[in-house]
Amino acid sequence: MKKLLNTLFITTPDTYLSLDGENIVVSKENEKLGRFPFHNLEAICTFGYSGASPALMGACAKRDIALTFMTMNGKFLARVIGESRGNVVLRKEQYRISDDETRSTLVARNFIVGKIYNAKWILERATRDYPLRVDVQRLKKTSSFLTETMKLVREVDDLEVLRGLEGNAAVQYNRVFDELILQQKEDFYFRGRNKRPPLDNVNALLSFTYTLLANDVTAALESVGLDAYVGFLHRDRPGRASLALDVMEELRGVQADRFVLSLINKKVVDSAGFTKKESGAVIMDDDTRKKVVRAWQEKKQEKIQHPFLNEKISWGLVPHVQSLLLARYLRGDLDGYPPFLWK
Repeated sequence: MKKLLNTLFITTPDTYLSLDGENIVVSKENEKLGRFPFHNLEAICTFGYSGASPALMGACAKRDIALTFMTMNGKFLARVIGESRGNVVLRKEQYRISDDETRSTLVARNFIVGKIYNAKWILERATRDYPLRVDVQRLKKTSSFLTETMKLVREVDDLEVLRGLEGNAAVQYNRVFDELILQQKEDFYFRGRNKRPPLDNVNALLSFTYTLLANDVTAALESVGLDAYVGFLHRDRPGRASLALDVMEELRGVQADRFVLSLINKKVVDSAGFTKKESGAVIMDDDTRKKVVRAWQEKKQEKIQHPFLNEKISWGLVPHVQSLLLARYLRGDLDGYPPFLWK
């Protein structure tokens, strides 16, 4: 099993990353802010308009350390990767399936089954754990709708129909998501998903966390030899990691949505860390962003029982395991892709 290493998050604006032997040096205005050894890192993620030396980028590529650049608000800018080491036979099969919409649907519907199943059990667990604080009848009704939608998804063989079913399920789930916010209700509320830009505190947290998850999934797919930019549900678009978005579908609820809810309900974040611009966009301040990435790293270390492998792994390894299972399915080692089903 792959060993979960650390992700180095650089949130201080206007920093510069350079190489010194086997160490990464973080500097700002000629002042060294820190040194970090390569040997326990699997990724570097910088926020703001940080720079990096060519020597450092080359060292990261050689060591398969993903180096990702994002804006302070979490919008993806660029990712430095080295020479492709993917299995050419595996990738050619991936491309063949992607070019065939019928075959793509057979793969994609498993991602959506996982997404809807996990959304259902997020709601079911809320009714069990907080029966006096949530509208149980409303959540149960939505859960039943998701169950019926799953049955349809399992039989669908048309990509557009699959997208329609997934969209309907997402609408119903989003309509009750606000029920799951149990603390700080005046400042953290959810009236619907908005992302370009996020228009409230909850959507700002969701967008930022989805970016963190997408970065993890992209790195995991590339590490097992798949092309993260060629998907099945999400079709080709220049610059979009479509396969990463596919695999993310089943993980959004359990890894990202539940994480955001815990930040709010445990009061890890508060309204003071968010600013509304004249345009209506809501952004996080630097201290809040640091709290989020610190909590994200801690969450990735927590252990769970993987439902398919029946082994204890950390949350941070779930994207890697799902990428491995997808690669095994595409190679013909598995009869079907087993989505991550949380309960």
